[in-house]
Formats: sequence, C-alpha cells, structure tokens
Amino acid sequence: MEQCNRIQENQTGGATFILLGFSEYPDLQVPLFLVFLTIYTVTVLGNLGMILIIRINPKLHTPMYFFLSHLSLVDFCYSTVVTPKLLENLVVEDRTISFTGCILQFFFACIFVVTETFMLAAMAYDRFVAVCNPLLYTVVMSQKLCSLLVVASFSWGIFWSLTLTYFLLQLSFRGNNIINNFVCEHAAIVAVSCSDAYINQKIILVSATFNEISSLVIILTSYVFIFITILKMPSTGGRYKAFSTCASHLTAIIIFHGTILFLYCVPNSRSSWLMIKVASVFYTVVIPMLNPLIYSLRNKDVKETVRKLINTKLSSHRI
Repeated sequence: MEQCNRIQENQTGGATFILLGFSEYPDLQVPLFLVFLTIYTVTVLGNLGMILIIRINPKLHTPMYFFLSHLSLVDFCYSTVVTPKLLENLVVEDRTISFTGCILQFFFACIFVVTETFMLAAMAYDRFVAVCNPLLYTVVMSQKLCSLLVVASFSWGIFWSLTLTYFLLQLSFRGNNIINNFVCEHAAIVAVSCSDAYINQKIILVSATFNEISSLVIILTSYVFIFITILKMPSTGGRYKAFSTCASHLTAIIIFHGTILFLYCVPNSRSSWLMIKVASVFYTVVIPMLNPLIYSLRNKDVKETVRKLINTKLSSHRI
C-alpha cells in the first residue's frame, strides 16, 4: 500500500485493464463469438426496428409505446456499450482496455442500467393508470408527464453515473490490472485498485440498494392495485384484456430485476466467477435482445405493422 501511495499520480495515468472474459475456455471462443454476434445483431435490429415501427404507426402513438420506444433506445445503447468489446476480446489475444476506455465503459453502462430501472418503473405506473383509471388515462398520462418521466429517468441515471465515476477516479491503479469479467463492472474495478476502497464500496451499496428498492416499490405498488382492479372486474373477457396489456411489461420486469437481484443480492451467487459472468451476460447482452421480442410477439399492432412493412418491401421488389 505504501508503494502504491508513493506512485499514485504517475501509475494511474498509465494503468490498463485486462478483461479476461471467457479466456479460460479457449475452445469456446469462436462459438461464443458467433452466439454473441447473433444476439447483438438481433438486439440492434429488434430495438431500432421497434423504434421505427412505433414512429410510423399512428396506432402506437400512445404513452405505453412512447415509453417502450425509449426503453428500446436504452437497450440498444446499453448493449452497444458492452457487446462490441466482448466480441473483440473473443477473437484477439490482446484483451487490454485503457484506463480511460474502462472508466468510460462503466460510465455509460451505469447510465443506461439505472435509466432502464426507472423506465420500467414509469411503465408500471402507466399500466396502473391504464387499468385502474381508464377514463382518465389520456388526461393523467399527458405528453408533458410522459416526457418528464423519461427525462427524469435519464437524469437520474446520469446523476448516479457521474457520482460513482467521480469516486472511481479518486482511486489509484498500477500497471496491468486483471479483471475476471468481460465488462468494466464497478466491483471489479474497485477490486484491482491499490487505494482504500471503503468509500466506493459504501456508495455503490447505497446506490444499488436505493435504486433497486425505490423502483421495485413503485412497480410492486402499481401491480398490487392492478391485480386488485382486475379481480374486481365482472367479466372474464375484461380481466383477460386488462391482464394482457400488462403481461409483456411484467415479463420484462421479472427477467430484468430477477437477474439483478440474483447477481447482487444472493450471497452464494458471488462464490462462482463463472456464474457471475453468465448472469452478467444475461442482463447486459441477452435482456436488451429479449425486450423487443417480448413486446412484439405479444402485440398484434406491432406484428401488423411488421407485416405491412414486409409486404410493402416485397411489392417494391416485384415492381
């Protein structure tokens, strides 16, 4: 520690990080590259396609799809921050990333994961109003409120990312630092520092706990009222229709928060680095691909728009 303190300034500037990723499985490098490349391609096409579909179909110009278009944007950006470096490290032997590159990857990934957390909470509130107060839905969920909720989600993500990144930059690093993951995660960066990590560990604990609990309180409260309202509906058809409007969002919430809770809140999960990597892959790479699929496969308006686009494209080719 004393040696580290004597050379803080010079060494941190020239520090690099080595992302081990899945290098302990050399025979799987090419198969994993092909799998992750396919997932990333589907993620890009799915999320950008969802944004395009929502913009061109007037039926989808509603608060629910307004939030969904921004969720798709967040998923696209989040995946793009992480996956290209993962793909690169699967095909090259040099798995280093500069100090600046690592910090920037964490900075942007943190923005998008916190933003998605509260975007899903805003969508839960939207579903609450739609099911519990349908007559006032268009009044309550005004364009102004929807825009405010989206801006607030992004602003909160930026605030926490700036805060956590600032404290990371107060740490010092020496030479090559080995990170046993494929992404510059906060805990992994702190672990290879030669500074006292107490403040960073406490602030990430406060951040993760507050953001997870507050977003889940909004989500769970919204869905408790939704389920109570659905159970009070006299007709089976009405209950099915009300529940179907929430099913896609509820599925996305369970997958996203379930994975994060497993990764960070179950003590035994951190005993296996392989399990940590698999869970990290799931919420950084797979979930951004799943969200547009979840919403598109269950929505007839989205599927109808896709069919029209395909038919229009085929017709133009025939001409």
